[in-house]
Amino acid sequence: MKTLLIAVLAALAGSVHAADKPVVLAGADLYTVSHGVIPRGELLIEGGKIAALGAKVDAPAGAERIDLSGKRIYPGYLAANSNMGLTEVDAVRATVDQAEVGAVNPNARALVAVDADSELLPVARANGVLSVLVVPQAGDDGLLTGQSALIKLDGWTWEEMSLKEPVGVHLAWPSTRVPPWLPREAQEKAAEAAKKKLGEIDQAFRDARAYRAAKGAGKKDLRWEAMIPVLDGKTPLFVHADNAVQIREALEFSRREQLRIVLVGGVDAWRFADTLKARDVPVILGSSHNLPLRRWEAYDTIYANAGKLAKAGVRFAIANDAQGSSNERNLPYQAASYAAFGLGAENALRAITLSPAEILGVADRLGSLDAGKDATLFVANGDALEDATQVERAWIQGREVNMANKQTRLYEKYQRKYEGKPRD
Repeated sequence: MKTLLIAVLAALAGSVHAADKPVVLAGADLYTVSHGVIPRGELLIEGGKIAALGAKVDAPAGAERIDLSGKRIYPGYLAANSNMGLTEVDAVRATVDQAEVGAVNPNARALVAVDADSELLPVARANGVLSVLVVPQAGDDGLLTGQSALIKLDGWTWEEMSLKEPVGVHLAWPSTRVPPWLPREAQEKAAEAAKKKLGEIDQAFRDARAYRAAKGAGKKDLRWEAMIPVLDGKTPLFVHADNAVQIREALEFSRREQLRIVLVGGVDAWRFADTLKARDVPVILGSSHNLPLRRWEAYDTIYANAGKLAKAGVRFAIANDAQGSSNERNLPYQAASYAAFGLGAENALRAITLSPAEILGVADRLGSLDAGKDATLFVANGDALEDATQVERAWIQGREVNMANKQTRLYEKYQRKYEGKPRD
């Protein structure tokens, strides 16, 4: 038994050593995002970090060398608004754990609900999405929905996957928008419901400030404990708002309460570009693959949103809509659609790599190919924003990850069928 234990420990030690072995990725074009493209460059991975990169690197003795001639290397995509790991099949209630009951839950932690065994994680990873901001969603009456967490798409448990937590507290701003064809009574009812929710938001912040002022005088309240970093400006408040009325109200609220906010969704954000720039309010845009909010707006109103924000100098990132983690793999194609309508490919790539890393406070670790950052990157056989491009290999914090997923397994299974081969 003792001999077996020694053998197992030796094997584990050997595997750890192999994982930590320096690796040189050579011959690929390095799309650094932060400082241009290094053609046919070299990148050294050591200790989970990018140790060096350039036309040539000085690799330590014994480093593994991987020839990637003709390929491209990109920093991993960062999905900045997702419910990945919180829901598996939307129609199966037992697989959905993305929202708490009630309106005010700033203490709810999305991280602890992440399912590390979700089949959707490797699907997204296979298309270059290597880091995800997991966001608690609003239920039927949700307002302050909880705390988001940044995770890497690799690990046995949510503890292993965690990169930063909490990233921020999330607020779903109420909307009065209803279909114009509804009767007046229904429209008045919707306006009254929104007014009530706005009152609940104001009351929640009054209670949180009162708790902070009296802190230590009684028992801890985890809800208001979670709000103190927001009130102190140490943690941003992520305000989910799409239409102009919501955005205007949210901006006024943040000014009045002196909060540091990030606007999420922002379909009408371009209408407030000058204000967002002047107040340095970052925006995490939702999907480009949506219809305009109003029937009279041009077909490209949403597509042109990112380009207008970029022109105004607003800090922004591109994300999918949080509802629908099964489509997280489409993140680069969302960016590509914005790119074609005034944003440009270079800015679009930045908006799903370095820009979200900056907004989420992890630009020292993620978002670009720079020495000292985490070796979280992928190898592609072409332009990363083209849907025909294949992501062939990926590393997360210096460890190469398996690119297989449920879809590839099904493809291989039925390829064998139609090739007339026996079933495995």
